[in-house]
Amino acid sequence: MNINYRNIGLFAATAMLFVVVGQMQSWSLSLAILNLCIISAIMSLGVNIQWGYAGLLNVGVMGFAALGGLAAVLVSSPPVAAAWSAGGGNLLVGLLIAALTIGIIVWCYYDMRGTKRRVLIALVAVAGYFATRAFLDPAAHAIEAVDPAATGFLGGAGMPIIFAWLIGGVFAAGAAWIVGKISLGLRSDYLAIATLGISEIIIAMLKNEDWLTRGVKNVVGLPRPVPYEVDIQQSVYFQDLAADWGMSIIELSSMVVKLSYAGLFAIVLLIVLYLSEAALRSPWGRMMRAIRDNETAAEAMGKDVKGRHLQVFILGSAVVGIAGAMLTTIDGQFTPGAYQPLRFTFLIWAMVIVGGSGNNWGAVLGGFIIWFFWVEAEPIGLWFMDLITSSMDESNPLRLHLLDSAAHIRLMAMGVIMLLVLRFAPQGLIPERRR
Repeated sequence: MNINYRNIGLFAATAMLFVVVGQMQSWSLSLAILNLCIISAIMSLGVNIQWGYAGLLNVGVMGFAALGGLAAVLVSSPPVAAAWSAGGGNLLVGLLIAALTIGIIVWCYYDMRGTKRRVLIALVAVAGYFATRAFLDPAAHAIEAVDPAATGFLGGAGMPIIFAWLIGGVFAAGAAWIVGKISLGLRSDYLAIATLGISEIIIAMLKNEDWLTRGVKNVVGLPRPVPYEVDIQQSVYFQDLAADWGMSIIELSSMVVKLSYAGLFAIVLLIVLYLSEAALRSPWGRMMRAIRDNETAAEAMGKDVKGRHLQVFILGSAVVGIAGAMLTTIDGQFTPGAYQPLRFTFLIWAMVIVGGSGNNWGAVLGGFIIWFFWVEAEPIGLWFMDLITSSMDESNPLRLHLLDSAAHIRLMAMGVIMLLVLRFAPQGLIPERRR
């Protein structure tokens, strides 16, 4: 077995970054960054499945991550009985009419031809739209009027939030099937525009449909899959342990909670990584790379290029959806307004590019490195600005300006990292292995 000591060194150096943060700042902060790095690595694996395996340019990552967050709300929030009584019946009727309308349109599309098909589809669409709105609008207003300061939405199923991770993947996979049916087969630049536009539609829906997600009022207080700090602090065992180690019980409880999250997240990461590696090394993986490298030749050999693209698009989006549900779990709240392309699309793509497109281990490494420096760029920038201006007077306008500007150094740090990697390792830190 060939051991790649360079790759081991890269992961070891990355691990040392967390040790440095633990020593210089706090171990609680280091573990918090570690948890977000694990989630970022899972998202990076999802995008790498789409781009690295099949060359699909998906810039709608934030939409699929948001659907994972929505799953956390719908699975773990307790149902709001008053809201269901006020408008639940009309809402279900409206959704049933919408589903029936879509079904009739699909039937017309496949079973009819010519002018008759076009006319009937138009009539069904218009009639279905107005019939749906006739039930959905009153239901939405009634639901949103139920104690809007605290609820104003239907709530969820009241189940353990850990189930939402799987449901988040299912939601994202379903949306990917719809998006893929519409967009796959387009040129790569058209596909990018289409996925970005559809992700913006998803975010807009989540922001405005208060009956579903409370919109911009956010859903807070989601349950945890790990203990609460206050419960740990009341434990005599942990109180004695904190005293023996010379630590604050507050700091110890925070570290225990974050370590619990890290254990759960690491299990998911290892499962996704193992399955991704197994798929990449399988005949299916070789076929996907052949399609990626030369679609025309693969199609000439009888491969269903569009069907395989749809398959890999769904798989990658499902992984992103799982990570999105995990992110909402650790945040403890669902905030639709926080889903921005900069964080949930640009950064994830930067992780794949820096780590190494087409290499799952590279995607994981890129996820850790990019998110670490995204979080730590500001304190590092503040330390650097303080160092270079240490000889200046405390009230010097230039010194004050540079110290204030340290908070905006993140984007520059990302640009510098990407430029250095593209210059000295154009295929990424751990490039794809050609088999």
